[in-house]
Amino acid sequence: MAEEKKTQLTYADAGVDIDAGNRAVELMKNNVRATYRPEVMGDLGGFGGLFALNHKKYEQPVLVSGTDGVGTKLKLAFMMNKHDTIGQDAVAMCVNDILVQGAEPLFFLDYLAVDKVRSEQVANIVAGVAKACKESGCALIGGETAEMAGFYATGEYDIAGFCVGVVDKAKMITGEQIKPGDVILGLPSSGLHSNGFSLVRKICFDVQKLELDAEIPEFGRTLGLELLEPTRLYPSLCLPLIEKFNIKGMVHITGGGFYENIPRILPENCSAIIDAGAWKMPAIFAKLQEWGNVPWKEMYRTFNMGIGMILIVDAAEAELIKAELANKQEACFELGQITSGVKEAILKGGVFHE
Repeated sequence: MAEEKKTQLTYADAGVDIDAGNRAVELMKNNVRATYRPEVMGDLGGFGGLFALNHKKYEQPVLVSGTDGVGTKLKLAFMMNKHDTIGQDAVAMCVNDILVQGAEPLFFLDYLAVDKVRSEQVANIVAGVAKACKESGCALIGGETAEMAGFYATGEYDIAGFCVGVVDKAKMITGEQIKPGDVILGLPSSGLHSNGFSLVRKICFDVQKLELDAEIPEFGRTLGLELLEPTRLYPSLCLPLIEKFNIKGMVHITGGGFYENIPRILPENCSAIIDAGAWKMPAIFAKLQEWGNVPWKEMYRTFNMGIGMILIVDAAEAELIKAELANKQEACFELGQITSGVKEAILKGGVFHE
């Protein structure tokens, strides 16, 4: 009796294409190398990224690290089949977070998990990561692309990142120096950034039944392009300010909005009084509130409302900082003041008429 011939299986038969992964690496190499700083050692392909800290620049160097993802904003990238901006969101969520402690971003690593490696798609995503790293002054020294057949829906993926920065211990921004009378300055956001998208999708698609290609006059572009606008990167703007002025506190307005994020930097005996009318609210937030009939307090505890980064400074330096930013054609708003209180953010003016 002839022996039955057994079927030979390969990893590709199980849905994992090693050749496609290798091609993706080749496509992204130039973008990744363009982010390298002088401290980077080695090249792509090692088991770990190498970075030789120039310790002579610092008296007491403190490493500051942060990790984050993009959240359900990814759904918009899938729906639009547009993947060249989502990498910036991953970088921004990390570098902006470590920046608030005064840290200069040094290097970044990304983690990308896909249902199937589509070489051009992966390279497109990583190109966005690399572009954002270069703009932030940090090197993209490593990453992982995990092909997880049968785990993600077709064409879907997840991306997260990890950033390490450095600050001299004496120059760390801790909030400890904040006192009543200090001034609160705000730097504009680029839009929604990367928070609140579960509510955004519910309002736009479940309640309003809108399509991504809908032209919204208030936006001057389609709904999809407005929602997918990448998170602003603040390091190149703020690091020179940190070097030149005494920035007592910084706040990255992310999930939790004003009410949850600002108190994180305040001393126990201080509160922050914010004038919600001190800046012009971008149209996207006004439309979301209107379309979803969302209470204003809920808006300010979910979204950045047009302010992505907050600086808390001495009153004597506030005008100097505003002038410095004006010279760079950068907008800056005086949002309010620090008062005696109980470690809370209080919003008045604007839509808060009570």
